[in-house]
Amino acid sequence: MKLDATMDVRDLRSITTAAAAAERIGFDALWAPEFGNDPLLASALAAANTSRVKLGTGVMVAFPRSPMATAYGAWDLAGLSRGRFILGLGTQVKGHIERRYSVKWEPPVPRMREYVESLRAIFKCWSEGASRLSYQGRYYNFSLMTPFFAPAPHEFSRIPIYVAGVNPLICKMAGELCDGLHAHPFNSPEYLRERVLPHVEAGLKKAGRKREDFSIVAGVFVITGASQKEIEQTRESVRQQIAFYASTRTYHTVLETHGWGEVSARLHEKAARGDWRAMSREITDEMLEAFAVSGELDEVSAKVKTRYAGVLDRVAFYTVFRPGVEDERWRRLCVEFNS
Repeated sequence: MKLDATMDVRDLRSITTAAAAAERIGFDALWAPEFGNDPLLASALAAANTSRVKLGTGVMVAFPRSPMATAYGAWDLAGLSRGRFILGLGTQVKGHIERRYSVKWEPPVPRMREYVESLRAIFKCWSEGASRLSYQGRYYNFSLMTPFFAPAPHEFSRIPIYVAGVNPLICKMAGELCDGLHAHPFNSPEYLRERVLPHVEAGLKKAGRKREDFSIVAGVFVITGASQKEIEQTRESVRQQIAFYASTRTYHTVLETHGWGEVSARLHEKAARGDWRAMSREITDEMLEAFAVSGELDEVSAKVKTRYAGVLDRVAFYTVFRPGVEDERWRRLCVEFNS
């Protein structure tokens, strides 16, 4: 199991320093989320200032971008990073696709399937130096590529593609077509084993691939600290974050796995009223133990590895990495995970 980090992408000027520090500390990969920013730009800054650590979008919203536009950015990043780039894609929900991006909402899993397939077709065209590009689907059609608009070929054309997934159909599609899955940080080992892994494995079986051909990565909630006060502050912060995620109907199955399905409806009602403070009170200590790892600073790595053994291949603590803040602690954790 590898330990990754999430970049603080809100301040682009800090990324060059942070990425270099993360590489020195020993993280195996750095993920750039899309939180009011362009994750490809953040990844480019990180790639230009590192030489070993893997880099990826974790995740980039796919549908507002043409696969061709995404392919150009991913191709450049694969070359810039010398093969260290991972393209992580997500579907987003209907409200954001239609109202924030002003893009037509269509069935997300069939559309994501074509998105991934068309990316592969474009990369294949560019890697073989061919001028003929042909991909015909329901949602995407590509039939034109001239030498003038084809990027320079490089040796890193096999760009890994991960997708974010929660429901059975996209998990199966990921296992069939992709190199990895971004599981949601609101999870538990039981949920992943019962509601995610079986569908990923069905997709792998359909494609004739093995589990070791595929990576599952997730952020994990960790409750720890250097003092009891810090631990309590972290505990309440995690409680609030879990309440926020659990209020979304998409993640009802996570609670349902543990027999807490009725809590989802109450949280959704409170979220609709904007009653954020009352929401956190719905998350009991028992729920925290199910969805987060608690422990002293020197024991959390062992607890995380034991908890997710055989389920996750990569983990990132649910916090952004900031250099100069507990660097030595992160260095010890990286050694414990990645050695």
